[in-house]
Amino acid sequence: MKAYHVHVQGIVQAVGFRPFVYRIAHEHNLKGYVKNLGDAGVEMVVEGKPEDIEAFIEDLYKKKPPLARIERIEKKEIPLQGFDRFYIEKSSKGGGGGDSIIPPDIAICADCLRELFDPTDKRYMYPFIVCTNCGPRFTIIEDLPYDRENTTMKEFPMCDYCEGEYKDPLNRRYHAEPTACPVCGPSYRLYTNDGEEIYGDPLRKAAELIDRGYIVAVKGIGGIHLACDATNEEAVAELRRRTFRPQKPFAIMADSIETVRSFAYVSQEEEEELTSYRRPIITLRKREPFPLPENLAPGLHTIGVMLPYAGTHYILFHWSRSKVYVMTSANYPGMPMVKDNERAFEELKDVADYFLLHNRKILNRADDSVIRFVDGRRAVIRRSRGFVPLPIEIPFEYNGLAVGAELMNAFGVSKNGKVYPSQYIGNTGKVEVLEFMRGAIAHFRKILRMENLDLIIADLHPTYNTTKLAMELANELEVELLQVQHHYAHIASVLAERNLDSAIGIALDGVGYGTDGNTWGGEVLYLGYEDVERLAHISYYPLPGGDLASYYPLRALMGILSKGHDTEELVEIVERCCPKAIESLKYGKVEFNVVLNQLAKGINTSYASSTGRVLDSLAVLLNVAYRRHYEGEPAMKLESFACKGKNDLGFSVPVEGEDIRVEELFGEVLDVIENANPADIAYSTHLAIARAFAEVAIEKAREFGIKNVALSGGVAYNELIVKAIRKAVEAAGLRFHITTETPRGDNGINVGQAFLGGLYLEGYLTKEDLMM
Repeated sequence: MKAYHVHVQGIVQAVGFRPFVYRIAHEHNLKGYVKNLGDAGVEMVVEGKPEDIEAFIEDLYKKKPPLARIERIEKKEIPLQGFDRFYIEKSSKGGGGGDSIIPPDIAICADCLRELFDPTDKRYMYPFIVCTNCGPRFTIIEDLPYDRENTTMKEFPMCDYCEGEYKDPLNRRYHAEPTACPVCGPSYRLYTNDGEEIYGDPLRKAAELIDRGYIVAVKGIGGIHLACDATNEEAVAELRRRTFRPQKPFAIMADSIETVRSFAYVSQEEEEELTSYRRPIITLRKREPFPLPENLAPGLHTIGVMLPYAGTHYILFHWSRSKVYVMTSANYPGMPMVKDNERAFEELKDVADYFLLHNRKILNRADDSVIRFVDGRRAVIRRSRGFVPLPIEIPFEYNGLAVGAELMNAFGVSKNGKVYPSQYIGNTGKVEVLEFMRGAIAHFRKILRMENLDLIIADLHPTYNTTKLAMELANELEVELLQVQHHYAHIASVLAERNLDSAIGIALDGVGYGTDGNTWGGEVLYLGYEDVERLAHISYYPLPGGDLASYYPLRALMGILSKGHDTEELVEIVERCCPKAIESLKYGKVEFNVVLNQLAKGINTSYASSTGRVLDSLAVLLNVAYRRHYEGEPAMKLESFACKGKNDLGFSVPVEGEDIRVEELFGEVLDVIENANPADIAYSTHLAIARAFAEVAIEKAREFGIKNVALSGGVAYNELIVKAIRKAVEAAGLRFHITTETPRGDNGINVGQAFLGGLYLEGYLTKEDLMM
């Protein structure tokens, strides 16, 4: 007989791991105990025959629960203690010196869904039905270990029935911390927007109201959604008017995968992601003709779709005539998603007609995750519910905080060779969002047991609120601050996820503060453990009005065209090709003349190599879009328009030294704009841009003697550009790398920052390397 102390690290709390251990310990005739630790790990002491203990350890790996992830098992022989049985010990607040984490919020499982609609079941039609295999985790946790008293469920004492299941190691709800029933658990109430309660079955009545064309605020797992009938064009238009979202695509929720197929094309990979425990929003290609209102996603060939992931959603659809709802985050543009009942009435009174609210607190806000499949690979756009707080591995062990960028932001906390990206934070240019970020940083540090930091990493941009926050925290905590260039971090995120030591990087983006003070975004870089170098970029063009050009892309178009045309020619081109663009400016013709003067005299004009602004400019020139109402709008609409094109017109973008001369592409477009199919022109410009960057990257890879080409940045969601670059790179015998776990846009930049922080602390790169 022998005895061992066993410490298991990974995702081993909130996944049914202890009852699993209990069962297999009995199967192998072992005695001892198992308990949760305060660092989210699990500790065991097992006594028995050596061969039985070995078989037990083997089964820990082979038979673990589906949601569990074992990263390390440490086994140490100890003296026999003479246990008379195997049992589950009360959780300990102490840690085992390891590094574990709870799983993310998990969609309702098949067993709970079956019980939900079983009239004989105690939890029949109970929207908060959960078990060990499903339900909220991250959104309700206050601290570790993951026990009920450390979650927002502590406010709901269990009835005898639920407590009996909760304490039975052989029950599916053993230590399912959110478990509850209609007798003892959370409940919904339905209110008018004046706060008057509407009596009766709240979910049934809410479904009837949605069917009648009303807008209902629905509190879910990670926050509050605004819901309306997605088949009702007038209801969708009214929701747009009230939320000040004239063009931004609305996410929709369909009752089943069969319904999704009726209005969108769904590949096998997309279906697997749609039905996974994450249940993200998937951006799918619309069927033609599109049977739903066009104002759900104006001007786009795609529609963002998700399936129900909580009992609430299934019950609403059960009572509803509509099979498709708009289910969009409840917030005004740029503001955090509303999650609290009191704030809902304050902030959404003029938006929602009715409020379907429950009385369980959402501690940690978590928007829906958003994914698109690009060139057959998963591209995470927004990494939040269903993903967070799962980590991404990096080859550096240090305690760090990477604060990310500004728009679409998330921060990342690095510890013991992993980066833990936060939930979606948003536009930190807003004070309210920045305050949300402060609280989320404190929470991550708490659950990851990170009192001390070795480094804080921020963007190079001097006016980003995240950079200012990083400076404040560095002073407050007496921690070193490292600022790194935006696009270096984009490419570093690929190196981190793909475990590369070097690559030629193609960073295609909208905005990033360059080391020379200009706006970058169309870069070819070398990034390795011992060097970072900018090798080529889009030839600088003027941006009259600076940031204004991102909202009024005619300004960017005029800046690019000014490189080869004088003022009179500029006026002639715009009035001939895209006269409506002048009207899109805030002050129309007066502003147009001001922009001409700015270009002529260089007043209030910055310089850019941004690919995003190039695509925006083409959208204006081809009369696809004139304004940016949401991030990436003109470029996204241009891609949708380009997907209608079939003929490659053979445009090219010449490269001279370090300059990728996109202004020449505009000259070719102007030569054919009055005769060629506009969709073919849009299609061909995408291919020309992709070919130019691929050719430069291939040439530099050969020059540096490396095989890896990495692509990242906001433009890396563009199907036409990504596919064309990949094909060219692979045809040249090189390896093409792109992220599938880390967001390619600014939502994932924290991972690259954390990677660069590791390179700095290990002495591979200096501050000057990362800022110059």
